[in-house]
Amino acid sequence: MPSDDTYKSILKSNGLKNTKRRNSILEVLTQIAQPITADQVFLELQKQDVSINLSTVYRILDKLASKGIICRTNLIGDNKSLFELNQMNHRHHLICMGCKQMLAVDDCPFEQYGKLLQARTGFNITGHKLEIYGYCRNCKPR
Repeated sequence: MPSDDTYKSILKSNGLKNTKRRNSILEVLTQIAQPITADQVFLELQKQDVSINLSTVYRILDKLASKGIICRTNLIGDNKSLFELNQMNHRHHLICMGCKQMLAVDDCPFEQYGKLLQARTGFNITGHKLEIYGYCRNCKPR
């Protein structure tokens, strides 16, 4: 688990001040295995007796996402975002439309297609994100 010094260097290298609230949010995202909503981050911070309001949580998450420190996934039809620490791993997600569970997919079917697109269009592809929506075993219609 990263230390406060690690968070300090991450924030500093991204041009951000090291604050207790930013560290607390990074700590929550480090401890949670699945991506979570801003509301869930807020509730976790309340459990830890961190004094913060929900609007501050949203602002900090937005700032951390804009700097690439955390990743944001927007859920279709739910108007909510999920956040997770950017582990710099290339992953895609299966997202259940029923329970909103996210499962990481480590394989990348896009690699070859990306090269083909780049050759065909001359577009310099620097990254991509793949989210596949459906229903998990527990939620799929019977």
